[in-house]
Amino acid sequence: MSKLDELIAELCPDGVEFVTVEEICDITRGRVMSKNYLRENTGVYPVYSSQTANNGVFGYINTFDYDCESVTWTTDGANAGSVFYHINEKFSITNVCGLLRVKNNELVSTKFLFYVLQVYAKKYVNDGMGDPKLMSNVMARISVPLPPLPVQQEIVRILDNFTELTAELTAELTARRKQYEYYRDFLLTFGDEVEWKTLGEVCEKIASGKNKSRNDSGEFPVYGSTGIIAYSDSYAYNEELLLVARVGANAGFVHKAKGQYDVSDNTLIVKPKKSYNLSFAYYQLLNMKLNNLAVGGGQPLITAGKLKQVKIPVPPLDEQERIAAILNRFDALCNDLTSGIPAEIEARQKQYEYYRDRLLSFNKI
Repeated sequence: MSKLDELIAELCPDGVEFVTVEEICDITRGRVMSKNYLRENTGVYPVYSSQTANNGVFGYINTFDYDCESVTWTTDGANAGSVFYHINEKFSITNVCGLLRVKNNELVSTKFLFYVLQVYAKKYVNDGMGDPKLMSNVMARISVPLPPLPVQQEIVRILDNFTELTAELTAELTARRKQYEYYRDFLLTFGDEVEWKTLGEVCEKIASGKNKSRNDSGEFPVYGSTGIIAYSDSYAYNEELLLVARVGANAGFVHKAKGQYDVSDNTLIVKPKKSYNLSFAYYQLLNMKLNNLAVGGGQPLITAGKLKQVKIPVPPLDEQERIAAILNRFDALCNDLTSGIPAEIEARQKQYEYYRDRLLSFNKI
């Protein structure tokens, strides 16, 4: 029997009390802060808003509204119901966030409440009219389990161990990606020791795709500027090719396509000659930041003609293959969702969510 099982058997064998958030927390809302306000009052104290990127940080100002252990949540928008834990930091929140401060720390663990609301809060989001919301009055009425404090603390310890492992893997991934970018830059930097040619000289084809379909009726993927954008009843290609986003905000984005597929008309097809290794070409184009070739304001555009004129260093084929093999290993480690670090992070996240949901399921007295 685990320590948690022993605590539950001793302290709450018949179930636990459920309480509303307003019974155990003081609830407040943030204040309006524009980007202009952040620019005029820039500082070191984080401001949290409705985004989830960067742990919810919207910007930094020279004052703070809170300096307490607390849980904040997003009240409006696509991320409504997302919760964040704060301790040992001075910070502020915008008007699309709310803050929960536990009334009695001898009764409720703030970190336990954070984990509970990760499970419960999203269930109370109102998605009506396409504008998701979890307002303060709804948060106040959410009913959450409240086991004895020792049980809360043991659950927090277990879940913290899971999150720490994920954090270690994320830090490892960040370090590997920096290493990957360094070696990619290093391995793809050449001078006069190799021949320089235009892309048009080393490619059999650089041209726009033809597919204008935007349906999902078929089985064959249609690649666009960001990846697969639709499915078609037929395919035009059955070989590995490079694709470059031709138009729009993603102009210059480089990716690969293989199998049976079609290509949309907003994407350029790049087919290297046999003397120009496809994987080497991919990393080379990726490293060139092709978005700099885009012209036009509201609708950036890269033409096939412009891409053909780009000059690149072309080392001997065996050197291309050697470099591509090294970068393939780095790429798999950093980006492969089936075998690399991202796959391990995803597996750990699923494991964490599974155990979190189980640990936070209690019988009600």
